[in-house]
Amino acid sequence: MEAAVDMAGLSMLNYQGMSLINNLSAQQLRQAADLKERIAGLETKLTQLLGSTAEPAAAPAPKSKSKMSASARAKIAAAQKARWAKVKAAKGTAKPFVAPAPKKKGGMSPEGKARIVAAQKARWAKIKAAKK
Repeated sequence: MEAAVDMAGLSMLNYQGMSLINNLSAQQLRQAADLKERIAGLETKLTQLLGSTAEPAAAPAPKSKSKMSASARAKIAAAQKARWAKVKAAKGTAKPFVAPAPKKKGGMSPEGKARIVAAQKARWAKIKAAKK
């Protein structure tokens, strides 16, 4: 025969008509009730941390990366330097800013391209000759 007894926030079972609560002193009952309240408080905090039903604060949107080209950034930087040079020139403390000429990247000389074209034509001529 098991019947649930809830006394001062304690859930205990009666076993065969003898209550466990009757065997505890008043001090032990107070300690048990205090422990039960602390456990309930900790469970509440744990629920708030792990699985609260309230909506969590929206996370800030991730910052998108800059999609500006290097040449556009260089133009902006040159324009800003020119503005600062103009301001400093008005004060008479700086020489005027002259934007450097852009460097030519790579490229192929006409002679180099002609060599590649000639080599490719020779490859195709060899392939066509092998088919005949």
